[in-house]
Amino acid sequence: MSHITTRVLALAIFSIILPRAIHPQDKDFTVNVDVQLVQLPVSVLDKDGHPVSGLEKDHFQIFEDGVQQKISLFKHEDIPVSVGLVIDNSGSMRNKREQVNSAALSFARESNREDETFIVNFDDTAYLEQEFTSNITDLVAALNHLDSRGQTALYDAVYLSADHLNHGKKDKKALLLISDGEDNKSKLSRDKVLAKLRESKITVYAIGLLEENHVRGGLFGRSSSKAREVLDKFAETTGGRAYFPQSVEGVGALCRRIAHDIRNHYTLGYTPSNRTLDGSWRKITVRVNPPRAMPKMTVRTKEGYYAPKAEAISKQ
Repeated sequence: MSHITTRVLALAIFSIILPRAIHPQDKDFTVNVDVQLVQLPVSVLDKDGHPVSGLEKDHFQIFEDGVQQKISLFKHEDIPVSVGLVIDNSGSMRNKREQVNSAALSFARESNREDETFIVNFDDTAYLEQEFTSNITDLVAALNHLDSRGQTALYDAVYLSADHLNHGKKDKKALLLISDGEDNKSKLSRDKVLAKLRESKITVYAIGLLEENHVRGGLFGRSSSKAREVLDKFAETTGGRAYFPQSVEGVGALCRRIAHDIRNHYTLGYTPSNRTLDGSWRKITVRVNPPRAMPKMTVRTKEGYYAPKAEAISKQ
């Protein structure tokens, strides 16, 4: 074989192998030089907030920046999840902490046995209390020895948790955030945290034990209103949901409902018709057209995603 022929053959083989070698090992957003698969966890709830089953691929529509996309992936199954429990440990939580701990454990027990869970606590600072584990005993030990104190570094805690969740081994990722007040101690801003969540593949569920549920008007009412707005925004941005029970006694039932919701997500996937790799924000809308016999439904998913950049891919 001539030198020229050998070189041509080598280049041909290299051109086949290279596109496979440069892709990140990520199953949620698989990015190629000219193609990407966008996968979305989609929650469909009835008027009472219960997950709706029995829907098929043809009942869904996906729009990216207003343009309908072709659904190429459809799944509805209970798959393991990487989960972060993000729990307020500030001084105001002292008389609520025992019931919150019990509720957090009920969430873990209702989840898939193959889930992996970590715990982040926050007061004046945010810290990783328990690394990823599938062992309930580890979670019990981590929750039981805490001493509530200090103020509320909520933003720092959510950012730390979102960052740590990127190291989870499961394709589906979720955070359960439980807090009773407004952030008053974080080093990071709300906008910084929202940017982190938008870049992530995380669904955030929040439970707010806020003073406005018990006290109308006055300083506590105004402060709690801002805290409610923040929790709502974190959840809405990621396709999750925020709950605001009337008392701490309702937290256990909510944790079980959230665990059930996570286990009943639909997974939809599509290859965007917009192939431009410019790093721009792409807004996503998912609609459901159910059979006539089914009641009105609410659909929740991520607000959108950032398209990859060509130069970033070329450097990998």
